[in-house]
Amino acid sequence: MDQTEQLARVFEAQRGHLRAVAYRMLGSATEADDAVQEAWLRLNRTDADAIHNLEGWLTTVVGRVCLDMLRSRKARREETLEADVVEPVVRDERVADPEEEALLADSVGLALLVVLDTLTPSERVAFVLHDVFDVSFDEIASIVGRTPVAARQLASRARRRVRGEDTVLTSDLQSQRVVVDAFLNALRAGDFNGLLAVLDPDVVVRFGPGAGAPGAPREIRGAENWAKGAVAFSHLARSVQPALIDGSPGLVFAAGGKVSRALTFKIANGRIVAVEILADTAQLEQLDIAVLAS
Repeated sequence: MDQTEQLARVFEAQRGHLRAVAYRMLGSATEADDAVQEAWLRLNRTDADAIHNLEGWLTTVVGRVCLDMLRSRKARREETLEADVVEPVVRDERVADPEEEALLADSVGLALLVVLDTLTPSERVAFVLHDVFDVSFDEIASIVGRTPVAARQLASRARRRVRGEDTVLTSDLQSQRVVVDAFLNALRAGDFNGLLAVLDPDVVVRFGPGAGAPGAPREIRGAENWAKGAVAFSHLARSVQPALIDGSPGLVFAAGGKVSRALTFKIANGRIVAVEILADTAQLEQLDIAVLAS
């Protein structure tokens, strides 16, 4: 066995770990595979005999590659600000397997992916590497180009966002959570009557830019009118996740862990009286989204 074959076998033994690291940072199976492949290419261009800890070296390389990809993704979002851009354009035009993406999102936790997508690239890398994979802040500092103290602060800020530590669930918020959960359960089941049970008869639903079909009304009034349309999309509800949105319980639609829709609710007397559906990229990026614990 020559050195290249031996190196390939060692790399394959690390592939699962590296893909897990990349997926948690990127939220895309296709992009995660790209990052792992780039790590392999860089390994081939490096004197492997000089690497004392191959797993650590590869993890660091994947972290740097992912950071570059996240920064590039953020730059494209800022340039385009297109409401329906959810998945970044990939270089080789491959189409991600929706079932694989769903399974990966389930294994990681869709709620976590949703909140990670709201962090800055450096925060996301610092949090994932330290809190999920126990990488030291000294190593993270070299990846994000900061001091170890600054890297620790990045992870700390990300941790507060992920866990929603700045928000205390009061009894009022908890009761609102019950209503939102009941709505989501009915939506996932395609339960028309279940939706009517949590919607005020005179509920008002407003659609922000890009949230509705072209030419469709920007506002729907009445529980039955909205529920009829909502049950038609019950098959997509797997990608809908409860979340704290600007401190109140709401829902986000996040196929592949990337937020493309957010639903905010006004709740009174145990029923939803108003809904706002947001899809504009600029508006979504201004939202403070945190994991809503069970």
